[in-house]
Amino acid sequence: MKKELRTTEGAAPVGAYSQGLVVGDFVYTSGMGPLDPETGEIVGDDIETQTHQTMKNLGAVLAAHGLGFDDVIKSTVHLQHLQRDFPAYNEVYKSYFTQPYPVRTTVGSELMNILVEIDFVAHKSA
Repeated sequence: MKKELRTTEGAAPVGAYSQGLVVGDFVYTSGMGPLDPETGEIVGDDIETQTHQTMKNLGAVLAAHGLGFDDVIKSTVHLQHLQRDFPAYNEVYKSYFTQPYPVRTTVGSELMNILVEIDFVAHKSA
């Protein structure tokens, strides 16, 4: 059984997908980028600003199910310019977590007008 997570505090889907799904004790988010939840516009033109906005959007989806960044166990990250942006993105990303950090895959991808896209798997502890 799956339950959809939806919040106006995070970026609205721009296609046929949910912001997040709850399946058992797990929450799966869609890949999210640096969109302003109110306007739908891209926030920032540098990797730091776009990563912060992306993390805020993901945090809002987690919060819709009473979770936070400490509940994230896995992330997948797509960077438009992997070699150029990885160090700056990584500094912003790690500021949202405490150790042990979630497991993570980071790849270079052709993204549509954004520099970063991230999705999470989180677990709700009993």
